Amino acid sequence: MSEIIKIGITKNNNQEIIEVKEVKLVAGKGIVGDRHFKDYNDPFNQLSIIESEKIDEYNFKNKLNIPHLNFRRNIVTKGIELNDLVGKRIKIGLVHLDVIDLCRPCRHLSEKLERNDIIKEFLRKGGIRCQIINDGKILIGDQIKII
Repeated sequence: MSEIIKIGITKNNNQEIIEVKEVKLVAGKGIVGDRHFKDYNDPFNQLSIIESEKIDEYNFKNKLNIPHLNFRRNIVTKGIELNDLVGKRIKIGLVHLDVIDLCRPCRHLSEKLERNDIIKEFLRKGGIRCQIINDGKILIGDQIKII
């Protein structure tokens, strides 16, 4: 069973991601209260999702304990292979999302985590980017379904 285990947002760029229990999404704009929320938002900036298993594997391999939300994605999942969803429509709670691309790691993430290997290690493990199709809420525990 796939589910949402963590949700995080931050109001401003370069600030710590704050864990929340739920978020309100607005189609074409993003997550209310998040740094990327704006009118006519680029679909690549509306919502990002990453697998907890990829982070756990990295932490185990490197004997680290970097928290899931420190990887700067909005949603952390458990029990689903996200790369397989690119090009598909999914539903989390009552929110429909188009999975438009992989979310590649960047130098900023590498600098924030103070790890030189992040870009290489998360090249195809950095999660996905989604376009929000309809307004709604996503909560901890919501399941992910392919439509």
